[in-house]
Amino acid sequence: MGSNQAAVSFLTNLARAAFGLGAAATALNASLYTVDGGERAVLFDRFRGVIDTTIGEGTHFLIPWLQKPFIFDIRTRPHTFSSVSGTKDLQMVNLTLRVLSHPDVTKLPQIFQRLGLEYDEKVLPSIGNEVLKAVVAQFNADQLLTERPHVSALVRESLIKRARDFNILLEDVAITHLSYGAEFSRAVEQKQVAQQEAERSKFVVMKADQERRAAIIRAEGESEAAKMISDATSKAGTGLIELRRIEASREIAATLAKSPNVSYLPGGANMLLALNPGR
Repeated sequence: MGSNQAAVSFLTNLARAAFGLGAAATALNASLYTVDGGERAVLFDRFRGVIDTTIGEGTHFLIPWLQKPFIFDIRTRPHTFSSVSGTKDLQMVNLTLRVLSHPDVTKLPQIFQRLGLEYDEKVLPSIGNEVLKAVVAQFNADQLLTERPHVSALVRESLIKRARDFNILLEDVAITHLSYGAEFSRAVEQKQVAQQEAERSKFVVMKADQERRAAIIRAEGESEAAKMISDATSKAGTGLIELRRIEASREIAATLAKSPNVSYLPGGANMLLALNPGR
């Protein structure tokens, strides 16, 4: 009987010890939290509120139930968003902006109090659209292409300044896409076609002008040659004309002699060739 009571007492004590160890392990586990690499923590206290201290990497203690950790990812992350903005000449432009951002580690308690864990999703699209619309409105539609580096620099400078107001740091800002509305694209295409037609018409006019000048020069040359021949004939007689007729007759006779279809020279050849028409 005594041995049974001893065994029951031993088992009871063992169960109590195991329960105590389990409770202690649970309490210890609830008192610890881990901050991984690339993360920081903000601690919320039920009595003091958000503690104004950023907690670094490693394993840390807290008071169970009274305190609760909130983990922030402080690594640089990309964000992409689009905006439809109006230019200075009232053209609609589709823009896509890509930014690389991370929070200011020293300001994480303030970020948590004002914006929460999803601070970037709440802030970046809003200020991005605001900055894009403000910058694009300063330029005409064609200037967005010809002065794109300047436009990107203005967007970057303005967006970095606005993000800093929310304790967000930007490492890179880039315009990745820019396109115009259908009406503006059609107008640009029509303008290019009109310019090509104007250049073609200009070429046709220049060609006609050159041909006109060539015709004038040719006519002046022929007139000058005729005048010189006329002057020479009036002074020296028609010997030069007779010589030219003889040369032409020789060329015609040589051509006819080589032709297989002509075997003799017609009797009226002298009259046809106009040789000595006065005889």
